[in-house]
Amino acid sequence: MKRTISGMMGAGSLAHNRRAFIAENVDADRTHLNVKYYDENLRKVYHELFNEAIERYNAVQKRNDRKITDYYEKIRQGKQEKLFHEMIIQIGNKDDMSSDTAEGEMAAKILDEYMKDFQQRNPTLRVFNCYLHMDEATPHLHIDFVPYISGWKGKGLDTKVSLKQALASLGFKGGTKHDSEWNQWINHEKEVLAGVMERHGIEWEKKGTHEEHLSVYDYKKKMRSEEVKALEKENALLKVQNESLIGQMVESRADIKILEQTKADAEKAVEEAKDRADHAEKEAEKHEKRLENLKPIIDSMNAETADFKEKIEEQLPQAGTLELASSYREKKAKPLFIRMKNKIASLAVRVEQVTQKLTNARIEIKILKREKKSLQAENSILIEKNKELQEENAMLKSIAIMFDRVVRVMGEDTVFLAVRKDEEREKFENRKKEQPEKEQSILKRLEIAKQNVSAREEDKINSKTKKWNMER
Repeated sequence: MKRTISGMMGAGSLAHNRRAFIAENVDADRTHLNVKYYDENLRKVYHELFNEAIERYNAVQKRNDRKITDYYEKIRQGKQEKLFHEMIIQIGNKDDMSSDTAEGEMAAKILDEYMKDFQQRNPTLRVFNCYLHMDEATPHLHIDFVPYISGWKGKGLDTKVSLKQALASLGFKGGTKHDSEWNQWINHEKEVLAGVMERHGIEWEKKGTHEEHLSVYDYKKKMRSEEVKALEKENALLKVQNESLIGQMVESRADIKILEQTKADAEKAVEEAKDRADHAEKEAEKHEKRLENLKPIIDSMNAETADFKEKIEEQLPQAGTLELASSYREKKAKPLFIRMKNKIASLAVRVEQVTQKLTNARIEIKILKREKKSLQAENSILIEKNKELQEENAMLKSIAIMFDRVVRVMGEDTVFLAVRKDEEREKFENRKKEQPEKEQSILKRLEIAKQNVSAREEDKINSKTKKWNMER
């Protein structure tokens, strides 16, 4: 038994993978046969992979505007890397490996075995979403992963998103456009799948390109057949694009709900921060009042101590006539000094207590002022973030409403075909922009040379015609 292997880059519609919506080519009665291998939250995966690297990166940044606050959003809004990539792989086609046949069940078994060691085989491709679909024409796998590289010595994070570097670390270093890292890796994965197929008695059928000489009629017939196949392939691609766009629309609506919840959480956090700031301010005012109330007490105690010192000499009685020194000391001086000692000790204790309260109050006021300042800064950040979320939410709603309206007025087929054509036009424009100036110059020179040759040929023909007319 021989079967082909198909491996391609997918559109990456997670909603389609998990069947958040049912496309036209899906048999809903067979959806329960699908197999889920991974279905993790992409944001959480980004936190798991990159949080520590972000902390290390931010720690050495002196400017706040260079620090990374949300790496997920940085990649999502950037143009250099995608948030994730998807590979779709299948055995055979709908004619020889249909999902509802014994051959289709065998294909599912082989794909299941192939998938089990995929993550171990590709450690730098963090799989977060993977489904085996049995409810379409042919069993196939959608494998979605985040490509990343660790220990990076270049610019930016030491652990970062990079498809090129992730595949290079696995040994796939591209050379040309047709021998890129991705193509090398896909071919290797096909070889791995072919090995699993062999254990089940199926040989990999590789489509060759060598053909014997064809007659003109057969050649034209073959060309028409290939054109039909190309149109069928384009039609299938348009259906995939259609599903992808619908999936993106579903995900955009889900993002709107998430943003609305995030906005509500941010508003709640702003209110809580305001309440904490108000509470801290009230507490600071309360301690300042306590401090003001303590000042008169301390002043009174200082005055009382000074007054007590002045009255010591007045309270000391005079010695009687012929009174013995020992009698004077025991009966008059000693009791007075004991009272003085007790009074001073009592005042010292009170002074120490009030001083401690005063110190504590000052420390608490400083802490509350710092907390108030911190809360005010946090409040400002939250207000700004809330503003950004409101703007983004409004933009997403506007886009979703506009998209729905265009689809309703123009029809799904027309809209998705227009999107496809625009994507092709954009790719063509990008290729033109990337073409080196030298190559452009050579092409222009070749065109000029062609025009010169055509002109010379035309001159020769005109000359011969003129000569022939003259000879006549």
